[in-house]
Amino acid sequence: MNARSKSGRSTLVILALLFASSGALRLGSGVGTALANEVAEPELSAESALCTEMPAALAEALTAREAEMTLREAALKDRVAALALAEAAIEAQLGDLQAAEVALAATVAIADQAAEQDLARLTTVYETMKPKDAAALFEAMAPEFAAGFLGRMQPQAAAAVMSGLTPDMAYQISLQLAGRNSEAPTE
Repeated sequence: MNARSKSGRSTLVILALLFASSGALRLGSGVGTALANEVAEPELSAESALCTEMPAALAEALTAREAEMTLREAALKDRVAALALAEAAIEAQLGDLQAAEVALAATVAIADQAAEQDLARLTTVYETMKPKDAAALFEAMAPEFAAGFLGRMQPQAAAAVMSGLTPDMAYQISLQLAGRNSEAPTE
């Protein structure tokens, strides 16, 4: 586009704005006078009677709506209070459960410690027995059970007991001992 056509369009836009503002000023100056001249007595017609009835109906509807909102607000407050009570009860029960969990953990620890002491004592008894007598007892045990004790014993005592076992039982116990940590993580 050339500069001449651009300046022609902007001139037209400026002229149109000037005409529009001139017209608005002329209309505005006459409106105030017309309003001042018209101070007539208001007429009571059917429309004005309807107008007075509508605000009354509107006020009644607003009052009903306000009463409904008050009821809803009260119900909401009751629900909030009930939720607060339920939350407090849940918190109390959670505290009781946590205390019971701590007590149970302590009891399990005591039981585990007692079981460990019993196993250690029994292992010591098997270690101090004559190997031939201990081997007779181990022959009667399940291989998994016997492997548990032999794994806890001193190597010299375990070797003496194993030498008194039948080859089949010694083999089964050896399998148990060799495989009990096979699934342990290596990394």
